[in-house]
Amino acid sequence: MIEGVTLTSPALAELLRFKIPVSLLAWNGRYLGGFLPATNAHGLARVRQYQRTLDPGFARDSAAKILHAKLYNQRRVLQRLLAARTAAARVESDVPPADAPPAPEQPALEDKLNNLGIKQAVTWLDGFFNSMAKASSLEELRGYEGAATARYFQTWASFLPAEFPFERRSTRPPLNPVNACISFGSTLVYSEIVAFVHAHGLDPALGLLHATTDGRWSLALDLLEPFRPALVEPLALDLFSRAMLDHDHFESRDGGVFLNESGRAKFFLQYERRMERQFMSEAAGCRTTLRQQLEHQAVMFKSALERPDLFAPFLMN
Repeated sequence: MIEGVTLTSPALAELLRFKIPVSLLAWNGRYLGGFLPATNAHGLARVRQYQRTLDPGFARDSAAKILHAKLYNQRRVLQRLLAARTAAARVESDVPPADAPPAPEQPALEDKLNNLGIKQAVTWLDGFFNSMAKASSLEELRGYEGAATARYFQTWASFLPAEFPFERRSTRPPLNPVNACISFGSTLVYSEIVAFVHAHGLDPALGLLHATTDGRWSLALDLLEPFRPALVEPLALDLFSRAMLDHDHFESRDGGVFLNESGRAKFFLQYERRMERQFMSEAAGCRTTLRQQLEHQAVMFKSALERPDLFAPFLMN
């Protein structure tokens, strides 16, 4: 819930009784903290987590799995967007208005799409899988991740409406409406992962891909990575492409741009719909939701402390 919302102690007690964590966010989406249901002690699991986190091989291999999933999902997003744009372009070119004058000769549809660089970006991302598989250190993996994400965002931004340009990712503060939505969505998912990791007895501060440091929940940031292209960025794109958000839903403050109260209300509604929408997961082999998959990441990571092969970060269909 956003600061300023009032929650009585009986209501809070009832939520915790049903094992529902409550997260408190600042007006700009920053995660302030939360209330967690009482859980059994997990001392042995945490000792094992501390040991594994300090194991360079486990850290590198787990981080590689996370980044492989993130890169796979980034490529999958671009493939889906390319397919949608191809279908729309075919309809546009095949069905001219009945009274339209003869159209001047146009470049082939394939050439149009190639000029946009979408196919090239997908092919370029394909080449990163082999490179990442050969990475021998966390620093090398982080370098590949940075390069891949920059190219992905450059292509992803071409699908945004012209009135909402996006040149690069900016945080603390976000400098435009698109960055504001990505940051806000990331914070929501991050706060949920923190709660799930706590609930399953692990320490969300002990990171692998994101180095352990004071002031952040690094493991939650690790587990968040595959969900950025699977949830956060498609949600932001939908909100702008479908005109659910406009410039009136944002405000300038503290050197940045943020969703205002009405903008946050619209964002929350669409966020919850996506989180609770059921889909058939090819990887899980059953119907599930994104929220269930978030919790499943914490469950699998805990199991992987004893059997690393059990850790399989989220993949889009």
